[in-house]
Amino acid sequence: MKPTLLILAAGMGSRYGGLKQADQVGPSGETIIDYSIYDAIEAGFGKIVMVVRQNILEEMKNLFDSRWGAKITIEYAIQEVNVPIDGIDNLPPKRKKPWGTGHAVMVAKNLINEPFAVINADDFYGSDAFKTMSAYLQNNISENENAMVGYVLKNTLSDHGFVSRGICESDSDDYLKTITERTNIERINGEVVFKHEGGQTPLDETTQVSMNYWGFMPSFFEEAETQFKEFVQNNLENEKAEFFIPLIVSKMMEEKGLKIKVLESNAQWMGVTYKEDKPVVEEKTSRLVKAGFLP
Repeated sequence: MKPTLLILAAGMGSRYGGLKQADQVGPSGETIIDYSIYDAIEAGFGKIVMVVRQNILEEMKNLFDSRWGAKITIEYAIQEVNVPIDGIDNLPPKRKKPWGTGHAVMVAKNLINEPFAVINADDFYGSDAFKTMSAYLQNNISENENAMVGYVLKNTLSDHGFVSRGICESDSDDYLKTITERTNIERINGEVVFKHEGGQTPLDETTQVSMNYWGFMPSFFEEAETQFKEFVQNNLENEKAEFFIPLIVSKMMEEKGLKIKVLESNAQWMGVTYKEDKPVVEEKTSRLVKAGFLP
């Protein structure tokens, strides 16, 4: 059975200042999502599921169905900001942004019944990552062993501000030991640091990080839903709390013995976290097209 690619495209784009999911960065008007879909088809994925907000659904369908609908099935799941949650009746209507990547995965539950990969809409992962993950999902994944693609921290930084990354520690057999979400990582005076309330802490720039490229079994949805209810109950008054995928994974590793195989990638990250990132991505994609690495 061919795996599915789940693309998280419901972000608000607050740091970018617009709908970066649909912004054109390629020489013929391609988006980063276009390159991800192309790489996914080439790698053997059989379906695309895209998580979007209701108010951008038609724009996203018009953009991607016309380009890819004849080549691969594309379906859409809706993630909204303030949503009812079964078993929790006292939700305050305060949130201005969705509940995070873990919740974004959950909303695709009814569209995926096979092993699947998860990626961000605004990150360029490189073709090798899709090939490696597709092969793993078709041949190696199990209920007890899932996967993620690991990247080198220095290859994933923006020159224009902070980024969020999952800082990883793996064992000698390339299984994930710990992952810690850091939301304010940047290079300051030549040193990579993450900022926090107590100041800032240096990071080794060769550290392995998660770029939110995961490989899961469909049973992940049920586990995420269970954890999400507990998370929401504990964060009712915190409108900035986000339910990240690494939180789910870490708890599954700790309580259920889940193993996460880390699939390595030395690719140079491209992404559009900030508006100033766009010219850099445009220049890099143009070079890749001229060199024959992208169509």
